Amino acid sequence: MVLGRHGYETAVKGKNGFVCMVCRSWAAGIDDPDFWNPKLRAPVCFNPPAARFNIPLTLKRTELVLAGRSKTQMFADISTAFDKKEFPALETGAMCYMLSKQGYLSDRDGHWRPHLMFFVPLTEPASWGAGLPGSPVVVAFTDTPERHTVFLVPVAKWSDGTAAPIDEP
Repeated sequence: MVLGRHGYETAVKGKNGFVCMVCRSWAAGIDDPDFWNPKLRAPVCFNPPAARFNIPLTLKRTELVLAGRSKTQMFADISTAFDKKEFPALETGAMCYMLSKQGYLSDRDGHWRPHLMFFVPLTEPASWGAGLPGSPVVVAFTDTPERHTVFLVPVAKWSDGTAAPIDEP
């Protein structure tokens, strides 16, 4: 999918259920300091269960941004839509790849590292060992308005096969 003047549009229709796109800053959490950062670009490929959950959310957020809604209004609208069950439920096995060197995730992290993201219903990140010394789950966050937890697991190589940095997060 590509971002056009009126929102995201399908550029190429695939056959395996994966959906790839470049998410923008408004995909961040409400308290994220980079929420309106125009430099942010997050190339991501969602597997089918993640696409069924995340694409409708991304399209709705983008629609609200293009309509000029404030951050507060946007998150209230998303919460209301969840209450009315207007979004698909998060499915087991939802995950995505973020392996592009072209990503710029924030002014704090810049390009960061290639990683996988796993989406699960709201849970305490520590129950997965997130952030503990030696854990492969180096980062986790709960996305309260969208009612799920995300776990990030760095991987060794970028999508072009080159080695990724191995520094600590």
